[in-house]
Amino acid sequence: QVQLVESGGGSVQPGGSLRLSCVVSEHSLEYYAIGWFRQAPGKGREGVSCISARDSKTDYADSVKGRFTVSKDNAKNTVYLQMNSLKPEDTGVYFCARKWSYRCLNYTDGYNYWGQGTQVTVSS
Repeated sequence: QVQLVESGGGSVQPGGSLRLSCVVSEHSLEYYAIGWFRQAPGKGREGVSCISARDSKTDYADSVKGRFTVSKDNAKNTVYLQMNSLKPEDTGVYFCARKWSYRCLNYTDGYNYWGQGTQVTVSS
């Protein structure tokens, strides 16, 4: 059973930083791309970022480019999302998910395993 477990969420003031972690089971990072998504209250799920399996190529939503950085450590089976210069509109539940492919092509689609999510709140 594939499992993804997110951690690192919390409450920060605008301009602050957080680093989210996603531990993925079964050495998935060597074979599958991993994406990050978020869902704000009353809104649909939004793709935030993705990192591919083989060459660690990354993709980002326009709303987070230049502020968020996705990375991974295959030895630790962990994907990270470093979030800087946080804004109130970044508030939401953040999920990581395993894609069916090793690539991030069309990175908002094609995920078959999801974590439970971690809450991020940006407020003054």
